[in-house]
Parts: sequence; structure tokens; C-alpha cells
Amino acid sequence: MRRLALLTCVALVLSGCGGAGGGDAGEAPPADALSDKVTIEFWHSMKGANAEAINQLVADFHAKFGSKIQIKPVFQGNYDETVAKYKAAVQQENTPALVQIYDIGTRFMIDSKQVVPMYKFFEVDKIQPDIEPNIASYYSIDGKMWSMPFNSSTPLLYLNKEAFARAKVDVSKPPTTLDEMAALAEKLTIKDASGTVTQYGFGSATYGWLLEQLLATDNQEYCDQGNGRKGLATKVQFDSPSAVKVATWWRDLVAKGYATNVGRKTDDGQAVFKSGTVAMHLESTSALRGYVEAAKQNGFSVVTAPYPKISSASAGGPIIGGASLWIDGVGHSDAEKRAAWEFAKFSVTPEAQAKWHVGTGYVAVTPKAYDLPVAQQWRAQYPQFGTAVDQLHALPPSTASAGCILGVMPQARQASEEGLEQTILGTKPAEQAMKDAATGLSRAISQYNESVK
Repeated sequence: MRRLALLTCVALVLSGCGGAGGGDAGEAPPADALSDKVTIEFWHSMKGANAEAINQLVADFHAKFGSKIQIKPVFQGNYDETVAKYKAAVQQENTPALVQIYDIGTRFMIDSKQVVPMYKFFEVDKIQPDIEPNIASYYSIDGKMWSMPFNSSTPLLYLNKEAFARAKVDVSKPPTTLDEMAALAEKLTIKDASGTVTQYGFGSATYGWLLEQLLATDNQEYCDQGNGRKGLATKVQFDSPSAVKVATWWRDLVAKGYATNVGRKTDDGQAVFKSGTVAMHLESTSALRGYVEAAKQNGFSVVTAPYPKISSASAGGPIIGGASLWIDGVGHSDAEKRAAWEFAKFSVTPEAQAKWHVGTGYVAVTPKAYDLPVAQQWRAQYPQFGTAVDQLHALPPSTASAGCILGVMPQARQASEEGLEQTILGTKPAEQAMKDAATGLSRAISQYNESVK
């Protein structure tokens, strides 16, 4: 599916929607554009409890603005499937007025020239929404925000408290670097009388997002051109010494039997932590509530810690994940664009964000949401979540922590996973595996960039 997402993005740009280094679909309409009642579609990729939270958000919006605006939420499948359907909608000139697109689709959405940037609505209404700086920076270029942060997450180090107790290791002093994690992984690994491992010290999916996070904590830019923010990126940089160190670290833990190789699927990585068979685990904050509930059923408790750094000299911080809201301009009336904006603006009010945060487990994109009783009650129930908020506030935004915006970012993530996997399986040395993975993207990056020039 990730490869499909890449091909979808490239095909859309090559079909003639691209512009020189990006562009937009015009100006934001004023408030008086809403004269008659208007109904718009809102395409999203949320399911389960998250879909219920979207429906509640829409209901709350209708309670205030339903006499003039009706929002019709439409589930379009996972993130990749939504991008594929969006591409088809562009070709058919039938896009939704509002669409949720995942973080790594940012470059594509800018280059599509289909959207009216959020900052233009800010300027028309003379407002500046109170968005967490480290979240706002991901969706901004030159300090101007193109989309509205919606569901945001940050990575954490998850720990099995009882596993640490059995190993007589103080869980209140978690590892902060990869070397510290490696040393602990050996102590936390348990074998039965026959030599079979019953508990691994570490286990996570070889998911490319986790590597991106580690590079950012090392203040390393994932792609050139200022992480694609000074111009179209021409290459990825996950073949750097820092990335090679990560791949080597992971390989050595698996080779020594201190970590289990669960493969690339995040569901598989989450399953091993939920089962209690790994003591340390890397994942998004969005998994926290599910982990706490699963741990209760399996006889252990969860402790969270800040995402580790590559070394003690690392001076950066992690990148946010998730998705944002984009307002389509092409083919839409001023009233429809204004309706989409009113909903996007409503979605980041403290009251809306507090409910969204509690209903989904994503971090609140608006800091004041945490001051409201519903959020404070949730924090009391899940104190582990405090780590995510503290981590988000620990460092000011940087070019590295803003993340790479690249037209072929989905394929880049897949390529990095291939490099990690080849290293862990021993089919290639770490340096060669990561170099091959990075250089293998050159043609796709060039084709994309040529298509938007």
C-alpha cells in the first residue's frame, strides 16, 4: 500500500496538477461568503473509536453552526487509500471541500495546486490559532501553515514495569540512548531451561517512522534542501553515519537474541508488547490507551519514557506524526471553502481538542485543551501520557524536527525499512544496505521534481 501511495502521488502530479515548487488554488473567501446553508463532504481515514470521535466533533459543530453549515464525514479507508481516492477525485473534478491527509502527503498536497492554504484564512480573519509550535512547524513552510493539524502523535519509549522489576532494574531511570537500551536489553532478556527466549529485552516493528524519529533526535535532516523546506529535496539522507548506527544497533540486538525481529508491520510490533513478551518498545502515543488496557489483561503495567536518542551527544527532538486537514479550492464555491474553514477552525478550539484528545488518544494540538476538566480527568486515568506532552514542550522546533517534506516520502519510508530489514537479516552490511536504499530513490525523486517544475 505504501508503494501504491507513491505511485498515486506521482501519477497525479504527472497528470498536470503540479506547479513550480508548489502552489495554491487562490485566495480565502471572507466570512460573508456564507449566505445560504451549505453542505460539504469531509473525507477522513479514521475508524473505530477515532471515527466515533469525528462524529462527535461534527455533532458539536452542528450544534453551533448547523443552521448554516452541514458537514458530511465520509470514511475513505486508510491513509493510502484516501490519497488514491483523492487522486481519482481530482481527475474527475469532484474533490471534497475538506480532506484529511497524512503527514507524509504534505509535499504532494502543496504541489497539487488544489488547495487554499490555511494561512490565507488566518490572514482574512486576522487570527492566529494557538497551535503547539512543534506541531505547527511540520505543516508550515517559511512560517506559513498550509494545513490545519488534526490528529497528531509523538513517539515514546514504552516499558514493561514488571519486566524491569524482575531484572532488578529501576524503571524510574529509563534508558536515554541506544547504547543504554542495548545494555538493558541483555539484562531484561529471559530464557527458559531449554534456552528458549520467553521475554525479549526489546521489540518493535522495523517501521521507517521510528528511524525518522531517531535521526531527528540526533538533529539530522532526513532529506536535503533543509528537509525539503528551502526547495524541492533532491535526495534522502538516511544513509548517514547516524542511520547506519541505528541499523547496526538493531541488527546486533537481534543477532544476540536480546530483541525479536517482528518485521515491518506496526500491528505485529504492537502485539508483542501487548502480550508482555518484550520489555522495551518504541511506538506512537496513539497506541498508549490500547497498551494500558492490554497490559491489565496480561498482568503487567506500562511506563512511558521520552523517545531515546542515538547518543548522549544528540541534541535534537522527535518529529510529530498523524495527519492534517486540507481545504480544496479548485471546483468549490466560496461558500464551500468558507464552510470547510469554519469546521477546521472549530476543530482546534480548546473544547473540541480536549474531547478529541480524550476520544482518540492523540495529543491535543492546542495547548489550552489540557487545562479543561475532561482532559485533566483523562490525564489522571492515563498518567503515562504526560511524557508525550512534556516531550513535545522540551525543545523548540528545528528544521530536523519539522520533518522532511518530499513528493515520494511514502516510498522513501518503505526504502528505509528495506535497508533496516536487510541489515537485520544479514543480507547486506548496514552501510551498504542503507546506502543502496537511499540511492535507489534517486530516479523517483528526480521524476517527481521534474514533473512539478
